[in-house]
Amino acid sequence: MPHGITLIPGDGIGPEISEATVRVLEATGVQFDWDVQEAGIGAAEQYGSVLPDDVLDSIRNNKVAIKGPITTPRGGGFRSVNVALRKMLDLYACVRPAKYYPGVRTRYDNVDLVIVRENHEDLYAGVEFERGDPAIAKISEITDAADLGPIRDDAGLSLKVISEYGSERIVRFAFEYARQFGREKVTAVAKDNIMKFTDGLFFAVARRVAEEYPEIPYQEVLVDNMTMQLVQKPELYDILVLPNLYGDILSDLCAGLVGGLGIAPGANLGDELAVFEPVHGSAPKYTGMNKVNPMAMMFSGMMMLRHIGEQSAGDRLESALADVIVEGKSVTYDMKPTPDDPSAVGTSQVADAVIEKLHHMD
Repeated sequence: MPHGITLIPGDGIGPEISEATVRVLEATGVQFDWDVQEAGIGAAEQYGSVLPDDVLDSIRNNKVAIKGPITTPRGGGFRSVNVALRKMLDLYACVRPAKYYPGVRTRYDNVDLVIVRENHEDLYAGVEFERGDPAIAKISEITDAADLGPIRDDAGLSLKVISEYGSERIVRFAFEYARQFGREKVTAVAKDNIMKFTDGLFFAVARRVAEEYPEIPYQEVLVDNMTMQLVQKPELYDILVLPNLYGDILSDLCAGLVGGLGIAPGANLGDELAVFEPVHGSAPKYTGMNKVNPMAMMFSGMMMLRHIGEQSAGDRLESALADVIVEGKSVTYDMKPTPDDPSAVGTSQVADAVIEKLHHMD
């Protein structure tokens, strides 16, 4: 019976890498019933909303979605569609693996990390006040009365929100993930020496949850120290669980350790729903050029296959992708020795090469 999956192509390069990924997923032999939904800039022009209700209804019905990247304007315009999806569907856990594959040009060959990032809270909660908002003056009265000093009149303001509830379920998710996939250690990452009542709460809750999983080693590392640790000795770490902002930043750092965002997959998971997506953005300047690397979305598809119970197909897709990477022939410009390498292939041709590997496994 086909798996009902919501497909959100996205915008920018999204439709190209989505088309390539769909072809590869179907080549595994798994049957899908795709429900294609539009979100982002194109949806706003067509339906008057960047996130139409039909998109949310489709994901709630199918329980699983895979999406291409969606453009988020910088500094103004609409807020992130990605963030809205996570909040409205209660996808509280962002899972971003960073694994080295032979053939990738990188300084590291011993990385196998999983970033588990809390998706709803922290500075990404969206509790912001624009410069000049009267609310800032009211908050300034409170900070001044508490001997913290006034807030400047020309300041914008964001509030950092960390709750016991949000911290407990993301840390518990990390330990359950470790149990399910046989991971060896969970490391909580925050900055409690400075953010004592927010990051301090995150660590305190993580410590308490860790006691329920005595078979899994647990440690805490300050986020600034962790950036150095990851560059120096990433092999010492396994699962990193972090509040929202730190998780976003360190997941990109970890992607850099294993070759870049072109091969960095991601999943946003809740208790019942799941949305799989590449970590990278929509790269609108490359739209329609058949140039960008589709492997991050293909690896996200690999994660999706395992999530829906198609473990064998997920393993075969990972093997096919790994074979194409180590062979080094049918890869895009970002995976060549130099970006101007004339032997680089396009987005669609990467899909062709992966499909050929899959067929040879049959």
